[in-house]
Amino acid sequence: MLLQILVFFITFIVMEFMAWFTHKYIMHGFLWSLHSDHHKKDHDSWFERNDAFFIFYAVVSIGCFLLWQNGIFELGIAVGLGIFAYGLAYFIVHDIFIHQRFKLFRNANNIYAKGVRRAHKMHHKHVGKGDGECFGMLFVPFKYFKK
Repeated sequence: MLLQILVFFITFIVMEFMAWFTHKYIMHGFLWSLHSDHHKKDHDSWFERNDAFFIFYAVVSIGCFLLWQNGIFELGIAVGLGIFAYGLAYFIVHDIFIHQRFKLFRNANNIYAKGVRRAHKMHHKHVGKGDGECFGMLFVPFKYFKK
């Protein structure tokens, strides 16, 4: 049980790196056609083409659950839940808190909230991956927490 908990937390933390890597080299790379509408809204829909990226990680998470359920990968439940928990945290911080796709957490104004907002604002300032910064989401550079 302790190993499962440890793997859950390690997976959650590794997902931040995966999100950074995927964001910088895939979303701002060869799949820019799916991510571009997140930086420049060119449609009237509430949904963005960018929303398709969650499907990949959902499939990986579900795959881990299935491997665990079928006795193939004992740590699959911990890995699957770690991926799911990161996805949920990402959705809450990015889509709900920062971009206000649902009108919640509008008054959050603590040090962490301000830092995350500043970092994401800087990310949207630069569109290309070469000049871009702050491709991660939950762990942002300390400079954005300064007043």
